[in-house]
Amino acid sequence: MEGEAAIEFVGIHKSFRGQKVLDGVDLRIPKGKTTVIIGRSGGGKSVLLKHLVGLLKPDAGEVLIGGQNIVGLDERQLLPVRRRFGMLFQGAALFDSMTVHENVAFAFRRDTTLSAAEITEKVTDVLEMVELPGIQHKRPSELSGGMRKRVGLARAIIYKPEIVLYDEPTTGLDPVVSDSIDKLILRVRDRLDVTSVVVTHDMRSARRLGQRVMLLHERKVYAVGTAEEIFNSQDPVIRRFIEGVSDAKENDF
Repeated sequence: MEGEAAIEFVGIHKSFRGQKVLDGVDLRIPKGKTTVIIGRSGGGKSVLLKHLVGLLKPDAGEVLIGGQNIVGLDERQLLPVRRRFGMLFQGAALFDSMTVHENVAFAFRRDTTLSAAEITEKVTDVLEMVELPGIQHKRPSELSGGMRKRVGLARAIIYKPEIVLYDEPTTGLDPVVSDSIDKLILRVRDRLDVTSVVVTHDMRSARRLGQRVMLLHERKVYAVGTAEEIFNSQDPVIRRFIEGVSDAKENDF
């Protein structure tokens, strides 16, 4: 049994300018687990993430967050839904004009219930969690790529969301730094008891992180299983993808 679902996609269809991107996607993401979504570039993975926080609405289907269908909610109604999420963007998406402290504390910019001292304490604690103590006054331009990812993660988890979304968290990083980011994602999941959804092209990362791995192929969920089941599968579509082998017979290759 997978336990309670944090997120469910039910019959999701999405097209852009007549081009079908998602064609009846059904997916159940269990609470407190790490689900890794893999698939070809342009295959709809990031489109799925945007549906989770209401940045995109499906042409048909339901997006259930904790059992609530968020399709049809307006921007005001989506606010409490979005507070349940933290997101680490592909390039960390830090504000270059701000210090690390200001970037990490950005979520509290309109929160009048916390004093400056309380916000500083939260920033200090979360930077220690991502193993970057004492860098509050640095600018993003002074940080390495791996450090920027860690700051982005600190910003995503500072208000302790229920669900953390990762969009290509190891892109542009060398294997050693990628390994450290993966370990950090696992530590955050276990310490904060969050549900994690990771979109990645990094097969080493997918194998390390994925308690469940989902392959999106030809606009549908092609396969779902444990990392062991997916990476040991002899299905030719799965093998071609994880081994990085093209098939000239397929139109989308």
